[in-house]
Amino acid sequence: MTTKGDRVRFAPSPTGFLHIGGVRTALYNWLWARRTGGTFVLRIEDTDRERSTQESVDVILDSMKWCGLEWDEGPEVGGPNGPYFQTQRLELYRDFAEKLIARGAAFRCYCTKEELDAQRAKLAPGQHFRYPGTCRTRTDQPDRPYVIRMKSPTSGATGWLDLVKGRIDVPNDAQQDWVLMRGDGVPLYNFGAVVDDITMGITLIARGDDHVVNTPIQIILYEALGYALPKFAHLPMINGQDGKKLSKRHAAVSTTEYRDMGYLPDAVLNYLARLGWSHGDQEIFTRDELIQAFSWDGVGRTAAQYDAKKFAHVQASHLRALGDAELAERARPFAKDATIASAIDGDRDRYVGAVGTVKTRATTLIDIVEMVDFYFREPPVEDEKAVAKFLVKESAATLKALRDHVAKVDSFDRVALEASVNEWLAQAGLQMKNVAQPARVAMTGKTASPGLFDVMEVLGRERTLARLDRGIARSESAS
Repeated sequence: MTTKGDRVRFAPSPTGFLHIGGVRTALYNWLWARRTGGTFVLRIEDTDRERSTQESVDVILDSMKWCGLEWDEGPEVGGPNGPYFQTQRLELYRDFAEKLIARGAAFRCYCTKEELDAQRAKLAPGQHFRYPGTCRTRTDQPDRPYVIRMKSPTSGATGWLDLVKGRIDVPNDAQQDWVLMRGDGVPLYNFGAVVDDITMGITLIARGDDHVVNTPIQIILYEALGYALPKFAHLPMINGQDGKKLSKRHAAVSTTEYRDMGYLPDAVLNYLARLGWSHGDQEIFTRDELIQAFSWDGVGRTAAQYDAKKFAHVQASHLRALGDAELAERARPFAKDATIASAIDGDRDRYVGAVGTVKTRATTLIDIVEMVDFYFREPPVEDEKAVAKFLVKESAATLKALRDHVAKVDSFDRVALEASVNEWLAQAGLQMKNVAQPARVAMTGKTASPGLFDVMEVLGRERTLARLDRGIARSESAS
Protein backbone atom coordinates (compact mmCIF):
# COMPACT_ATOMS: atom_id res chain seq x y z
CA MET A 1 0.00 0.00 0.00
CA THR A 2 1.16 3.56 -0.66
CA THR A 3 -0.32 6.64 0.96
CA LYS A 4 0.79 10.00 -0.38
CA GLY A 5 2.37 12.39 2.03
CA ASP A 6 2.17 10.72 5.46
CA ARG A 7 3.69 12.70 8.30
CA VAL A 8 5.63 10.29 10.51
CA ARG A 9 7.80 10.79 13.54
CA PHE A 10 10.58 9.31 15.64
CA ALA A 11 10.41 10.39 19.28
CA PRO A 12 13.31 9.06 21.39
CA SER A 13 13.94 9.88 25.03
CA PRO A 14 17.43 11.30 25.72
CA THR A 15 18.22 9.00 28.65
CA GLY A 16 21.14 7.06 27.15
CA PHE A 17 22.53 5.78 23.86
CA LEU A 18 20.43 5.22 20.75
CA HIS A 19 19.58 1.50 20.70
CA ILE A 20 19.63 -0.19 17.30
CA GLY A 21 15.98 -1.08 17.90
CA GLY A 22 15.30 2.65 18.01
CA VAL A 23 17.30 3.15 14.83
CA ARG A 24 15.17 0.53 13.09
CA THR A 25 12.01 2.36 14.19
CA ALA A 26 13.45 5.63 12.88
CA LEU A 27 14.49 3.88 9.66
CA TYR A 28 11.04 2.44 8.90
CA ASN A 29 9.47 5.86 9.46
CA TRP A 30 12.13 7.56 7.35
CA LEU A 31 11.77 5.03 4.52
CA TRP A 32 8.00 5.50 4.48
CA ALA A 33 8.31 9.28 4.40
CA ARG A 34 10.82 9.13 1.57
CA ARG A 35 8.79 6.60 -0.39
CA THR A 36 5.50 8.49 -0.11
CA GLY A 37 6.84 12.03 -0.40
CA GLY A 38 5.92 12.57 3.24
CA THR A 39 7.57 14.31 6.18
CA PHE A 40 9.86 12.76 8.79
CA VAL A 41 9.70 14.56 12.15
CA LEU A 42 12.23 14.12 14.95
CA ARG A 43 10.92 14.92 18.43
CA ILE A 44 12.81 14.65 21.71
CA GLU A 45 10.70 13.36 24.61
CA ASP A 46 12.71 14.76 27.48
CA THR A 47 10.13 15.02 30.27
CA ASP A 48 12.09 12.60 32.47
CA ARG A 49 14.18 15.40 33.87
CA GLU A 50 16.20 13.21 36.22
CA ARG A 51 17.46 10.93 33.46
CA SER A 52 17.42 13.18 30.38
CA THR A 53 20.78 14.73 29.49
CA GLN A 54 22.16 16.99 26.80
CA GLU A 55 24.85 14.39 26.20
CA SER A 56 22.17 11.86 25.26
CA VAL A 57 20.49 14.40 22.97
CA ASP A 58 23.83 14.89 21.23
CA VAL A 59 24.31 11.13 20.89
CA ILE A 60 20.85 10.75 19.34
CA LEU A 61 21.40 13.56 16.84
CA ASP A 62 24.92 12.38 15.97
CA SER A 63 23.72 8.79 15.53
CA MET A 64 20.88 9.87 13.25
CA LYS A 65 23.27 11.96 11.17
CA TRP A 66 25.80 9.13 10.94
CA CYS A 67 23.06 6.82 9.69
CA GLY A 68 22.00 9.41 7.12
CA LEU A 69 18.46 9.55 8.52
CA GLU A 70 18.03 13.27 7.98
CA TRP A 71 14.86 14.73 9.48
CA ASP A 72 12.60 17.28 7.81
CA GLU A 73 11.43 18.91 11.05
CA GLY A 74 12.98 18.79 14.48
CA PRO A 75 16.00 19.91 16.50
CA GLU A 76 18.55 22.02 14.62
CA VAL A 77 16.44 22.21 11.43
CA GLY A 78 13.30 23.69 13.03
CA GLY A 79 9.90 23.59 11.40
CA PRO A 80 6.38 25.04 11.67
CA ASN A 81 5.28 22.79 14.54
CA GLY A 82 8.05 23.36 17.07
CA PRO A 83 9.49 23.46 19.54
CA TYR A 84 10.55 19.84 19.20
CA PHE A 85 11.57 19.22 22.81
CA GLN A 86 8.72 18.31 25.14
CA THR A 87 10.09 20.37 28.03
CA GLN A 88 9.63 23.44 25.82
CA ARG A 89 5.95 22.61 25.20
CA LEU A 90 4.57 22.48 28.76
CA GLU A 91 2.11 25.34 28.26
CA LEU A 92 0.61 23.50 25.30
CA TYR A 93 -0.02 20.40 27.42
CA ARG A 94 -1.71 22.51 30.09
CA ASP A 95 -4.02 24.03 27.48
CA PHE A 96 -5.06 20.62 26.18
CA ALA A 97 -5.58 19.30 29.70
CA GLU A 98 -7.89 22.21 30.47
CA LYS A 99 -9.84 21.48 27.27
CA LEU A 100 -10.42 17.94 28.46
CA ILE A 101 -11.57 19.16 31.87
CA ALA A 102 -13.95 21.65 30.23
CA ARG A 103 -15.40 18.83 28.13
CA GLY A 104 -15.93 16.67 31.18
CA ALA A 105 -13.42 14.13 29.87
CA ALA A 106 -10.82 14.73 32.58
CA PHE A 107 -10.78 15.84 36.20
CA ARG A 108 -8.52 17.15 38.91
CA CYS A 109 -7.53 14.50 41.42
CA TYR A 110 -6.52 15.72 44.87
CA CYS A 111 -5.74 12.31 46.34
CA THR A 112 -2.41 12.29 48.13
CA LYS A 113 0.20 9.60 47.74
CA GLU A 114 -0.52 8.49 51.29
CA GLU A 115 -4.23 8.12 50.57
CA LEU A 116 -3.58 6.06 47.45
CA ASP A 117 -1.01 3.93 49.27
CA ALA A 118 -3.62 3.21 51.93
CA GLN A 119 -5.96 2.00 49.19
CA ARG A 120 -3.23 -0.24 47.79
CA ALA A 121 -2.59 -1.72 51.21
CA LYS A 122 -6.14 -3.06 51.30
CA LEU A 123 -5.58 -5.22 48.22
CA ALA A 124 -5.08 -8.95 48.49
CA PRO A 125 -1.68 -10.27 47.39
CA GLY A 126 -1.44 -10.34 43.60
CA GLN A 127 -4.30 -7.90 43.06
CA HIS A 128 -3.62 -5.01 40.67
CA PHE A 129 -4.39 -1.54 41.99
CA ARG A 130 -6.92 0.53 40.06
CA TYR A 131 -7.64 4.12 40.90
CA PRO A 132 -11.01 3.95 42.74
CA GLY A 133 -12.47 7.10 41.15
CA THR A 134 -12.40 9.09 44.38
CA CYS A 135 -12.28 12.49 42.68
CA ARG A 136 -14.07 11.56 39.45
CA THR A 137 -17.24 13.48 40.30
CA ARG A 138 -15.75 15.94 42.73
CA THR A 139 -16.84 19.54 42.15
CA ASP A 140 -14.94 21.45 44.84
CA GLN A 141 -11.40 22.68 44.24
CA PRO A 142 -9.45 22.60 47.48
CA ASP A 143 -6.30 24.66 47.73
CA ARG A 144 -3.83 21.80 47.51
CA PRO A 145 -1.76 20.03 44.85
CA TYR A 146 -3.51 17.89 42.27
CA VAL A 147 -2.91 15.79 39.20
CA ILE A 148 -5.16 15.68 36.15
CA ARG A 149 -6.73 12.32 35.35
CA MET A 150 -8.64 11.08 32.33
CA LYS A 151 -12.19 9.81 32.72
CA SER A 152 -11.76 6.48 31.02
CA PRO A 153 -14.74 4.71 29.45
CA THR A 154 -15.91 1.76 31.53
CA SER A 155 -17.77 -0.24 28.89
CA GLY A 156 -17.34 -1.27 25.28
CA ALA A 157 -13.97 -1.65 23.58
CA THR A 158 -11.36 0.46 21.85
CA GLY A 159 -9.77 -0.88 18.70
CA TRP A 160 -7.88 -0.12 15.53
CA LEU A 161 -6.70 -1.78 12.35
CA ASP A 162 -2.95 -2.01 12.80
CA LEU A 163 -0.90 -1.84 9.59
CA VAL A 164 1.29 -4.68 10.88
CA LYS A 165 -0.72 -6.67 13.40
CA GLY A 166 -4.18 -6.41 11.90
CA ARG A 167 -7.32 -5.77 13.93
CA ILE A 168 -6.79 -5.21 17.66
CA ASP A 169 -9.60 -4.58 20.17
CA VAL A 170 -9.10 -3.95 23.87
CA PRO A 171 -12.01 -3.98 26.38
CA ASN A 172 -12.41 -0.58 28.01
CA ASP A 173 -12.86 -2.14 31.43
CA ALA A 174 -9.12 -2.87 31.24
CA GLN A 175 -8.49 0.88 31.54
CA GLN A 176 -8.55 3.11 34.58
CA ASP A 177 -8.59 6.86 35.20
CA TRP A 178 -4.93 7.31 34.34
CA VAL A 179 -2.94 10.43 35.11
CA LEU A 180 -2.49 12.90 32.25
CA MET A 181 -0.40 15.52 34.03
CA ARG A 182 1.54 15.46 37.26
CA GLY A 183 1.27 18.15 39.87
CA ASP A 184 4.36 19.90 38.51
CA GLY A 185 2.66 20.41 35.13
CA VAL A 186 4.68 17.76 33.32
CA PRO A 187 2.63 15.41 31.13
CA LEU A 188 2.86 11.66 31.39
CA TYR A 189 3.92 9.77 28.30
CA ASN A 190 0.57 9.00 26.67
CA PHE A 191 -0.85 12.49 27.05
CA GLY A 192 2.30 14.28 25.92
CA ALA A 193 2.67 12.01 22.90
CA VAL A 194 -0.95 12.51 21.80
CA VAL A 195 -0.80 16.30 22.14
CA ASP A 196 2.46 16.37 20.19
CA ASP A 197 1.20 14.04 17.48
CA ILE A 198 -1.97 16.13 17.09
CA THR A 199 -0.22 19.49 16.97
CA MET A 200 2.54 18.20 14.70
CA GLY A 201 0.02 16.74 12.28
CA ILE A 202 1.31 13.16 12.52
CA THR A 203 -0.79 10.90 10.30
CA LEU A 204 0.96 7.57 10.86
CA ILE A 205 2.53 6.36 14.11
CA ALA A 206 5.01 3.50 13.67
CA ARG A 207 6.75 2.23 16.80
CA GLY A 208 7.73 -0.92 18.68
CA ASP A 209 4.99 -3.35 19.64
CA ASP A 210 5.71 -2.73 23.31
CA HIS A 211 3.53 0.33 22.68
CA VAL A 212 0.45 -1.70 21.75
CA VAL A 213 -0.68 -1.36 25.37
CA ASN A 214 -0.54 2.45 25.04
CA THR A 215 -2.55 2.65 21.84
CA PRO A 216 -6.09 2.25 23.27
CA ILE A 217 -5.30 4.95 25.83
CA GLN A 218 -4.13 7.27 23.08
CA ILE A 219 -7.14 6.52 20.88
CA ILE A 220 -9.45 7.39 23.78
CA LEU A 221 -7.58 10.69 24.12
CA TYR A 222 -7.86 11.46 20.40
CA GLU A 223 -11.59 10.84 20.51
CA ALA A 224 -12.06 12.91 23.68
CA LEU A 225 -10.22 15.82 22.08
CA GLY A 226 -12.19 15.48 18.86
CA TYR A 227 -9.34 14.74 16.44
CA ALA A 228 -9.17 12.18 13.65
CA LEU A 229 -7.10 9.12 14.44
CA PRO A 230 -3.74 8.55 12.79
CA LYS A 231 -2.83 5.15 11.38
CA PHE A 232 -0.84 2.83 13.67
CA ALA A 233 1.89 0.31 12.86
CA HIS A 234 3.48 -1.70 15.66
CA LEU A 235 6.84 -3.23 14.82
CA PRO A 236 8.13 -6.58 16.10
CA MET A 237 10.67 -6.52 18.88
CA ILE A 238 14.30 -7.52 18.29
CA ASN A 239 15.46 -10.51 20.34
CA GLY A 240 18.82 -12.13 20.88
CA GLN A 241 19.57 -15.73 19.92
CA ASP A 242 18.10 -16.88 23.25
CA GLY A 243 14.72 -15.38 22.43
CA LYS A 244 15.04 -12.60 24.99
CA LYS A 245 14.96 -8.88 24.21
CA LEU A 246 18.22 -7.78 22.61
CA SER A 247 20.58 -6.28 25.16
CA LYS A 248 24.28 -5.65 25.72
CA ARG A 249 24.80 -9.23 26.84
CA HIS A 250 23.85 -10.42 23.35
CA ALA A 251 25.75 -7.96 21.16
CA ALA A 252 26.65 -4.34 20.58
CA VAL A 253 23.34 -2.49 20.79
CA SER A 254 24.19 1.18 20.27
CA THR A 255 24.67 2.85 16.92
CA THR A 256 27.94 4.41 18.02
CA GLU A 257 29.38 0.98 18.81
CA TYR A 258 28.85 -0.16 15.23
CA ARG A 259 30.30 3.09 13.94
CA ASP A 260 33.39 2.61 16.12
CA MET A 261 33.67 -1.04 15.05
CA GLY A 262 34.09 0.12 11.46
CA TYR A 263 30.63 -0.70 10.13
CA LEU A 264 29.17 1.32 7.25
CA PRO A 265 25.93 3.29 7.79
CA ASP A 266 24.28 1.75 4.73
CA ALA A 267 25.15 -1.74 5.96
CA VAL A 268 23.66 -1.01 9.38
CA LEU A 269 20.46 0.30 7.80
CA ASN A 270 20.30 -2.65 5.39
CA TYR A 271 20.58 -5.20 8.19
CA LEU A 272 18.15 -3.39 10.49
CA ALA A 273 15.63 -3.00 7.67
CA ARG A 274 15.68 -6.75 7.06
CA LEU A 275 15.42 -7.44 10.80
CA GLY A 276 11.64 -7.68 10.84
CA TRP A 277 10.86 -6.81 7.21
CA SER A 278 11.24 -8.83 4.03
CA HIS A 279 11.06 -8.24 0.30
CA GLY A 280 11.19 -11.60 -1.42
CA ASP A 281 14.57 -13.29 -1.07
CA GLN A 282 16.62 -10.12 -1.48
CA GLU A 283 19.09 -9.62 1.36
CA ILE A 284 21.36 -6.81 0.19
CA PHE A 285 19.83 -3.40 -0.52
CA THR A 286 21.19 0.00 -1.35
CA ARG A 287 19.52 2.91 0.40
CA ASP A 288 17.54 3.80 -2.72
CA GLU A 289 16.42 0.19 -3.12
CA LEU A 290 15.12 0.19 0.45
CA ILE A 291 13.11 3.33 -0.21
CA GLN A 292 11.57 1.84 -3.34
CA ALA A 293 10.82 -1.55 -1.79
CA PHE A 294 9.65 -0.73 1.74
CA SER A 295 6.03 -1.31 2.69
CA TRP A 296 4.16 -2.12 5.89
CA ASP A 297 2.88 -5.30 4.25
CA GLY A 298 6.38 -6.74 4.46
CA VAL A 299 6.81 -6.14 8.20
CA GLY A 300 6.48 -9.31 10.26
CA ARG A 301 4.27 -9.78 13.29
CA THR A 302 6.61 -11.93 15.36
CA ALA A 303 9.83 -10.90 17.08
CA ALA A 304 12.91 -10.69 14.87
CA GLN A 305 16.10 -12.44 15.92
CA TYR A 306 19.43 -10.64 15.84
CA ASP A 307 22.17 -12.63 14.10
CA ALA A 308 25.70 -11.23 14.35
CA LYS A 309 26.96 -13.44 11.49
CA LYS A 310 24.26 -12.23 9.11
CA PHE A 311 24.98 -8.66 10.17
CA ALA A 312 28.67 -9.16 9.38
CA HIS A 313 27.77 -10.70 6.00
CA VAL A 314 25.64 -7.67 5.09
CA GLN A 315 28.42 -5.36 6.23
CA ALA A 316 31.05 -7.19 4.17
CA SER A 317 28.82 -7.07 1.09
CA HIS A 318 28.43 -3.30 1.37
CA LEU A 319 32.14 -2.84 2.01
CA ARG A 320 33.11 -4.82 -1.09
CA ALA A 321 30.67 -2.85 -3.22
CA LEU A 322 32.60 0.36 -2.59
CA GLY A 323 35.24 1.53 -5.03
CA ASP A 324 38.82 1.21 -3.82
CA ALA A 325 39.35 4.97 -3.48
CA GLU A 326 36.14 5.55 -1.51
CA LEU A 327 36.80 2.56 0.72
CA ALA A 328 40.33 3.78 1.38
CA GLU A 329 38.99 7.20 2.35
CA ARG A 330 36.42 5.75 4.73
CA ALA A 331 38.95 3.44 6.36
CA ARG A 332 41.61 6.13 6.84
CA PRO A 333 40.26 7.46 10.21
CA PHE A 334 40.73 3.98 11.67
CA ALA A 335 44.50 4.11 11.11
CA LYS A 336 45.37 4.95 14.72
CA ASP A 337 49.05 3.97 14.52
CA ALA A 338 50.95 7.19 13.80
CA THR A 339 53.61 5.44 11.72
CA ILE A 340 51.08 3.75 9.47
CA ALA A 341 48.89 6.85 9.23
CA SER A 342 51.88 8.91 8.13
CA ALA A 343 52.95 6.29 5.58
CA ILE A 344 49.41 6.08 4.17
CA ASP A 345 49.12 9.83 3.85
CA GLY A 346 52.51 9.99 2.20
CA ASP A 347 51.62 7.50 -0.54
CA ARG A 348 47.88 7.65 -1.22
CA ASP A 349 48.07 5.82 -4.54
CA ARG A 350 49.78 2.84 -2.96
CA TYR A 351 47.27 2.93 -0.10
CA VAL A 352 44.33 2.79 -2.52
CA GLY A 353 46.01 -0.06 -4.39
CA ALA A 354 46.62 -1.92 -1.14
CA VAL A 355 42.97 -1.56 -0.14
CA GLY A 356 41.94 -3.11 -3.44
CA THR A 357 43.96 -6.24 -2.64
CA VAL A 358 42.41 -6.88 0.79
CA LYS A 359 38.78 -5.78 0.59
CA THR A 360 37.44 -9.16 -0.52
CA ARG A 361 38.72 -10.65 2.75
CA ALA A 362 37.66 -7.79 5.02
CA THR A 363 34.45 -7.23 6.94
CA THR A 364 34.94 -3.85 8.61
CA LEU A 365 36.88 -0.66 8.02
CA ILE A 366 39.14 -1.65 10.90
CA ASP A 367 39.93 -4.89 9.05
CA ILE A 368 40.98 -2.85 6.03
CA VAL A 369 43.51 -0.82 8.00
CA GLU A 370 44.87 -3.87 9.80
CA MET A 371 45.18 -5.89 6.59
CA VAL A 372 47.15 -3.23 4.69
CA ASP A 373 49.52 -2.66 7.60
CA PHE A 374 52.27 -4.87 6.14
CA TYR A 375 52.47 -2.75 2.99
CA PHE A 376 53.52 0.31 4.97
CA ARG A 377 55.49 -1.02 7.93
CA GLU A 378 59.22 -1.57 7.41
CA PRO A 379 59.98 -4.27 8.20
CA PRO A 380 56.51 -5.83 8.37
CA VAL A 381 55.41 -7.44 11.61
CA GLU A 382 56.43 -11.07 11.34
CA ASP A 383 54.74 -14.25 12.45
CA GLU A 384 57.70 -15.98 14.08
CA LYS A 385 56.21 -19.44 13.52
CA ALA A 386 55.81 -18.67 9.82
CA VAL A 387 59.39 -17.40 9.61
CA ALA A 388 60.71 -20.51 11.36
CA LYS A 389 58.74 -22.79 9.03
CA PHE A 390 59.35 -21.18 5.66
CA LEU A 391 62.45 -18.97 5.83
CA VAL A 392 64.80 -21.93 6.18
CA LYS A 393 68.14 -22.65 4.51
CA GLU A 394 66.46 -24.79 1.88
CA SER A 395 64.40 -21.78 0.77
CA ALA A 396 67.31 -19.40 0.23
CA ALA A 397 68.27 -20.53 -3.27
CA THR A 398 64.68 -20.55 -4.54
CA LEU A 399 64.02 -17.11 -3.08
CA LYS A 400 67.21 -15.76 -4.64
CA ALA A 401 66.27 -17.15 -8.04
CA LEU A 402 62.80 -15.60 -7.74
CA ARG A 403 64.31 -12.30 -6.67
CA ASP A 404 66.72 -12.23 -9.62
CA HIS A 405 63.91 -13.08 -12.04
CA VAL A 406 61.37 -10.48 -10.91
CA ALA A 407 64.11 -7.84 -10.89
CA LYS A 408 64.25 -8.22 -14.69
CA VAL A 409 60.49 -7.98 -15.36
CA ASP A 410 59.94 -4.86 -17.45
CA SER A 411 56.37 -4.00 -16.45
CA PHE A 412 56.08 -4.44 -12.70
CA ASP A 413 52.35 -5.14 -12.58
CA ARG A 414 50.38 -8.20 -11.47
CA VAL A 415 49.62 -9.56 -14.93
CA ALA A 416 53.18 -9.23 -16.25
CA LEU A 417 54.70 -10.56 -13.03
CA GLU A 418 52.43 -13.61 -12.94
CA ALA A 419 53.07 -14.49 -16.58
CA SER A 420 56.82 -14.06 -16.25
CA VAL A 421 57.14 -16.00 -12.99
CA ASN A 422 54.99 -18.86 -14.29
CA GLU A 423 57.22 -19.08 -17.36
CA TRP A 424 60.31 -19.15 -15.16
CA LEU A 425 58.84 -21.85 -12.90
CA ALA A 426 58.08 -24.04 -15.90
CA GLN A 427 61.59 -23.63 -17.25
CA ALA A 428 63.12 -24.34 -13.84
CA GLY A 429 60.92 -27.38 -13.25
CA LEU A 430 59.46 -25.82 -10.12
CA GLN A 431 55.90 -25.48 -8.87
CA MET A 432 54.34 -22.38 -7.33
CA LYS A 433 53.98 -24.18 -4.00
CA ASN A 434 57.79 -24.40 -3.82
CA VAL A 435 58.05 -20.62 -4.01
CA ALA A 436 54.82 -19.04 -2.82
CA GLN A 437 54.95 -19.42 0.95
CA PRO A 438 58.63 -18.50 1.47
CA ALA A 439 58.11 -15.48 -0.79
CA ARG A 440 54.85 -14.55 0.95
CA VAL A 441 56.45 -14.69 4.40
CA ALA A 442 59.44 -12.70 3.15
CA MET A 443 57.25 -9.95 1.69
CA THR A 444 54.37 -9.81 4.19
CA GLY A 445 55.62 -11.46 7.38
CA LYS A 446 52.75 -13.97 7.39
CA THR A 447 51.33 -16.96 5.55
CA ALA A 448 47.92 -15.44 4.72
CA SER A 449 47.89 -12.41 2.45
CA PRO A 450 46.53 -11.13 -0.84
CA GLY A 451 47.79 -12.81 -4.00
CA LEU A 452 51.56 -12.87 -4.35
CA PHE A 453 51.61 -10.80 -7.53
CA ASP A 454 49.08 -8.30 -6.17
CA VAL A 455 51.43 -7.78 -3.24
CA MET A 456 54.42 -7.28 -5.53
CA GLU A 457 52.58 -4.74 -7.66
CA VAL A 458 51.48 -2.67 -4.68
CA LEU A 459 54.88 -2.85 -2.98
CA GLY A 460 56.59 -1.87 -6.21
CA ARG A 461 59.89 -3.11 -7.57
CA GLU A 462 62.18 -1.51 -4.99
CA ARG A 463 60.29 -2.66 -1.90
CA THR A 464 59.62 -6.11 -3.33
CA LEU A 465 63.31 -6.70 -3.99
CA ALA A 466 64.30 -5.29 -0.61
CA ARG A 467 61.91 -7.61 1.22
CA LEU A 468 63.00 -10.62 -0.80
CA ASP A 469 66.63 -9.73 -0.02
CA ARG A 470 65.76 -9.62 3.67
CA GLY A 471 63.98 -12.97 3.38
CA ILE A 472 66.98 -14.49 1.64
CA ALA A 473 69.25 -13.26 4.42
CA ARG A 474 66.90 -14.69 7.07
CA SER A 475 66.87 -18.03 5.23
CA GLU A 476 70.62 -18.19 4.84
CA SER A 477 71.14 -17.49 8.55
CA ALA A 478 68.54 -20.01 9.70
CA SER A 479 69.90 -22.83 11.82
